[in-house]
Amino acid sequence: MNDTAIITTQPVRDQVSPAEWQARVDLAACYRLVHHYGMDEMVANHISVRVSGEPGRFLLNPYGLLYDQMTASCFVKVDEEGRTLFDTTGLGANKAGFVIHSAVHMARHDVDCVIHTHSLAGMAVSAMECGLLPIAQSSMRFSDIGYHEFEGPALNLDERARLVADLGDREVMILRNHGLLVTGTSIAEAFNNLFRLERACQLQVMTLSCNTPLRMPSREAVAQTNRIFMPTGERRRGLLEWPALLKRLDRIDPSFRD
Repeated sequence: MNDTAIITTQPVRDQVSPAEWQARVDLAACYRLVHHYGMDEMVANHISVRVSGEPGRFLLNPYGLLYDQMTASCFVKVDEEGRTLFDTTGLGANKAGFVIHSAVHMARHDVDCVIHTHSLAGMAVSAMECGLLPIAQSSMRFSDIGYHEFEGPALNLDERARLVADLGDREVMILRNHGLLVTGTSIAEAFNNLFRLERACQLQVMTLSCNTPLRMPSREAVAQTNRIFMPTGERRRGLLEWPALLKRLDRIDPSFRD
């Protein structure tokens, strides 16, 4: 991956398209929300979004900033070859982040946003042989989950083919002994998928810690619940909640818009 930084003094908003600027604002909001809900791990992990109108290019976090320090102007623009195209920070992007996110963006043209986390609950479930269990309707939303075996830190470009093969056309995947990966047709949808999957993992860790026999729902009930939760037409997941989440962030600290 080429880490050569391209640094300019002009405001970023004046150098990018209105569509890219809006994506940058939403991406910064997503990082702040992941921090707000306790799903970040200092400077590790990544959230990416495609750059509208620029095929093969996407935005990643600069490697060295905390999630609550992300702003619309800070993101690094890279291409699928790993070239750094735009970087106001000089920090560059994390190589493991590039490997994971480029794999999905190259293979899944229906996906605009990819999120990868190392939350405690997500890592705990990733190590469970049973995977994610349909304990409650929160978990039943994800009846079709991909699983990817751990190969060490994702630094090998050869792993991209195996990552996308294990993800298939699914929305979410559990990286064994590693963490969670979710996708979305928008940043709002991807964050919604992450929030729900994280809650399902937290629920499972809490439930199994009770050390009591579990009452599991029928296969038919799980399938029916999953069908009900599937997005239909223009009603994609997360779009209803996103404006309210942005209002929450504006009350806490609106600097993500800078």
